[in-house]
Amino acid sequence: MLLTLENLLTSQELDTVRAQLVNAPWASGLSAGPQALAVKHNLQLPDSFSGLALLRQTVMRALNRSALLMSAALPFKVIPPNFNRYTSEHSHYGWHSDSTLRYQPDGSVLRTDISATLFLSDPASYDGGELCIQDTHGKKRIKLTAGSLVIYPSGSIHEVTPVTRGERLGCYLFMQSVVKDTECRRQLYEMDMALMDLRQRFGEKDPALVRLTGLYNNLLRRWSEC
Repeated sequence: MLLTLENLLTSQELDTVRAQLVNAPWASGLSAGPQALAVKHNLQLPDSFSGLALLRQTVMRALNRSALLMSAALPFKVIPPNFNRYTSEHSHYGWHSDSTLRYQPDGSVLRTDISATLFLSDPASYDGGELCIQDTHGKKRIKLTAGSLVIYPSGSIHEVTPVTRGERLGCYLFMQSVVKDTECRRQLYEMDMALMDLRQRFGEKDPALVRLTGLYNNLLRRWSEC
């Protein structure tokens, strides 16, 4: 399931994040598997950057307050967000899929079910730099307003097209969902959205809504792995 969340960051958060990235020590050749590394031509913040912890906290706070993200992703674990930069010199990331397993510094392993890109640059400030994702319905081309997020299955083949003018700043992250199966997550999300709509129309105490809410929770209980 591909889903966009507009204005995940507030304008103040966005300004703060971009200010912290102005003089950041960008580096190339980081954080990719062998196949992806062969087509990766961008810049990334190294883990040693002193300001990275604060940047990650800002993004995580925004994720945690998004009810729509919680419903769609049902996150169990989140890899600490990373940040990247595309310019005309380091301009693109060729077709690839994200690694299934991510090994953490503490020795734990996270399964990547959901990938996410948070756009940090105004789309009019750069040319190119679209996130292209292949799915069963064809190729999707995504270029969102600054502060907006897109989530998509980590197994999707995707690329970032070459930036030919300006710079594209972004944040990317991976989530392990409590529901491993992509189609099950999609069905639960659609059911949750329908339940929210029905509650607004008929109220929380409607008997049919009570039964449907129970069905949602029983399906989540059946499909969850935590």
